[in-house]
Amino acid sequence: MPANTATDFLTATESYDSGRDRANRRSLLADEPPREKRSHKGAWGCLIVFVVLAALVAGAYFFLQGPISQIVAATQGPADFTVEEAATGEDVIVMIHDGDGGSEITSTLVDRGVVKSFDAFYTILLQTTPEPVFQPGAYQLKTKMVASTALDALLTDDARLNQTVVVPEGTAAVDVLQSISEGTDIPLADLQAAAANVGSFGLPPEATTLEGFLFPATYPFSPDDTAQTVLQAMVNRQFEALDSAGVAVADRWSTIVLASLIQREAGVSDDFYKVSRVFLNRLDPAQWESGLLQSDATVAYGTGKTHLVTTTNAERGDAGNPYNTYVHPGRLVGPISNPGDVAIDAALHPADGSWLFFVTVNLDTRETVFSTTVAEHDAAVVVWQNWMREHPEYG
Repeated sequence: MPANTATDFLTATESYDSGRDRANRRSLLADEPPREKRSHKGAWGCLIVFVVLAALVAGAYFFLQGPISQIVAATQGPADFTVEEAATGEDVIVMIHDGDGGSEITSTLVDRGVVKSFDAFYTILLQTTPEPVFQPGAYQLKTKMVASTALDALLTDDARLNQTVVVPEGTAAVDVLQSISEGTDIPLADLQAAAANVGSFGLPPEATTLEGFLFPATYPFSPDDTAQTVLQAMVNRQFEALDSAGVAVADRWSTIVLASLIQREAGVSDDFYKVSRVFLNRLDPAQWESGLLQSDATVAYGTGKTHLVTTTNAERGDAGNPYNTYVHPGRLVGPISNPGDVAIDAALHPADGSWLFFVTVNLDTRETVFSTTVAEHDAAVVVWQNWMREHPEYG
């Protein structure tokens, strides 16, 4: 951005001789009584006092701004949707899983847009006695709910849906099976047994699990549905998504593998296409000689940590992990999640660009910086590190 410049214009006032003789003026002045000399010390003293007071006020404002904001926030309470905002909410189904605690449930509600802030719901949850007990399963709620209303809805049987399963984008197959067992009457053991019979679902020959082919969506099932029929319904829905995107049957495997990686690594939808390009550029020897995708999400998946995208030095150095893209070059050996429509489209239509790196610099907004050079990437990493220091709760 070009810098703005400002020019100060000074207006000079010229004095001139009135035409009187200088001698006459001296004589007139001599006749006047002597005048006392004005002292400027008082004026300067007032000015100095004023400047000091202004500096003290500014400094006090600067140092007290944070505490004052905290006091105001404490008196106003956490951000919550108003009754007027709640009236504009839309239907949404939320899944609560077995073993979810208050913080996990609260995070789910925030992510789904049900409550406005984590503190709004969690504060009420902590204040509720006796401690609320939540049943796993799917719940019919609204977006933009007042936190107290959302809690009441979760504690009533009316909101809980029978035979309904919600699968978010990027969920791993092992977690999909768990959600199905929680939302239906099908035992988890039956689902695991059915899923192990991979050849019965019509998947590409490369597939050794159902990973990648359980389309993320909301599914209503009937009490008579078996494990096989439920899983086949999800597989068929993924085939429909691939067909709608124009993916040939022969390309289903490679498309799903890349889309699953994009789904786990990208933050917001617009970034999916850039992330796709980064990984494709890294597969191009002319741009990325090592051929290593270097994705933490793939390493974490190989360790069984399907909810993480962070890893340790030891995990990144483990050559025994076939999903370790810091060690094994080339394409992934298989999908690492179940991708949705946007990720599939991004795998097919990557953005144009020479990016080789990306880093999310704000975990709240998911703002991501894409870079071509190491220097650019290092600068972005510093931004991310500074943000993390300012938000230790994410550490």
